Amino acid sequence: MFWQLVRFGVAGGLSTLIYSAVYLPLTFFVFSRAHAVYAVPFAFAVAVTVGFFLHSRWSFKGHGKREAGGGQQVKFVAVQASGMALNAVITWFGTAWLGFPAWAPLLPAIALATIFTFILNRWLVFA
Repeated sequence: MFWQLVRFGVAGGLSTLIYSAVYLPLTFFVFSRAHAVYAVPFAFAVAVTVGFFLHSRWSFKGHGKREAGGGQQVKFVAVQASGMALNAVITWFGTAWLGFPAWAPLLPAIALATIFTFILNRWLVFA
């Protein structure tokens, strides 16, 4: 499980870079600081697509089974959507309520969502 967690962290790091590459330009050029949360779904959609391929083929390689059809993808999207919701709440709280700059909630939001989604992916999606 240790190496699985390491691979998950590396794949998550790549997904995070992709997420940030979409999120930050949107918050700088499209949405105001108070509305930075609006950038989350766009960034998350791109990152979750890349993330499924990274996690299913590398992070959880050799763990559990792979389901035929779209069931596993639906579970993955549901898990990631719950991570997105957690991320959005933290982003909204940090920017709209506390008035932090748009980049400030990235670290706590991503850290908590990563831990949460690892647990759900390991025991629900790729079990």
